[in-house]
Amino acid sequence: MRIDYRSVFPAAVTAMAGLEEAVHSSSLDAELLELVKLRASQLNGCGYCVDMHTKDANGIGVEDQRLHLVVAWKEAPVYSARERAALAWCEALTMLPSSGAPDDVYEQVTDQFSSEEIVALTLAIVAINGWNRFAVGLRSPVGSYVRRDEVRP
Repeated sequence: MRIDYRSVFPAAVTAMAGLEEAVHSSSLDAELLELVKLRASQLNGCGYCVDMHTKDANGIGVEDQRLHLVVAWKEAPVYSARERAALAWCEALTMLPSSGAPDDVYEQVTDQFSSEEIVALTLAIVAINGWNRFAVGLRSPVGSYVRRDEVRP
């Protein structure tokens, strides 16, 4: 790890945790959020976060096949229209310089989500992209993540 950002500047972690709290206060399903976080982390090449969100998704019962196929979600028949819209929005916002957040992707999102849910989903994507930049840029050790419910005293 280049810098232990959690101990060097705890206010950053507190601020990021505030984003997460806002997202989790929304009506968005935990499974959908984990799929979105996993996909953004894959796109950003964040091994730490791919590991984290795979473990977290397993912890809430997401089927392994759905986790393995998220990298190729466009071809995989295991995702609902709502999940597909969320994953498309995730890709568009994560790859913003090349995608420009196209209107057709936004229309898919508006067909599946309420206005409040769109804001919450967008915030979830903003947050995971931020976490990815901390983990990749400051080299969080891949494989070191342990789910809170697995932490032993």
